[in-house]
Amino acid sequence: MPLIELETFIEAEIGICFDLARSIDLHTISTVKTNEKAIEGRTKGLIELGEFVTWEATHFGVRQKLTSKITAFQKPFHFRDEQLKGIFKFIKHEHYFEQKTNGVLMKDVFHYEAPFGFIGRIVEKLILTNYLKKFLLERNQIIKQYAETDLHKSLLKIKTRN
Repeated sequence: MPLIELETFIEAEIGICFDLARSIDLHTISTVKTNEKAIEGRTKGLIELGEFVTWEATHFGVRQKLTSKITAFQKPFHFRDEQLKGIFKFIKHEHYFEQKTNGVLMKDVFHYEAPFGFIGRIVEKLILTNYLKKFLLERNQIIKQYAETDLHKSLLKIKTRN
């Protein structure tokens, strides 16, 4: 089963990073290239433990749906989303947040398995792992951009402390 592990350092508070990573609205912004839209379940705001979202998106020229559910949640350090329905045989995405002296280390651990048996394994190695890694890296850069600037304030409705 393929595994993608990423680390992104963000100069922001841990709570902001955690909330941006689970924001349906930020996910929509970060996936504009694939025209992702939340169409069922939690479709706006911050997804919570036990909630699900169904995304509709275009990948590789094919319109598809994927439903994931938050199956673990320890604010502001960790949450997990897992595919309930979709084209993949399996997806489990762990999100970890670790407070550092001058920011947050955000870690993604993304396990997945393509459908279609042996052919799926070939597609994973030749195309899919790199595609998904790039997808996650782009998403993480948007999270970083929003967290390190005032952009997060309107999205998360956070008031500035005096």
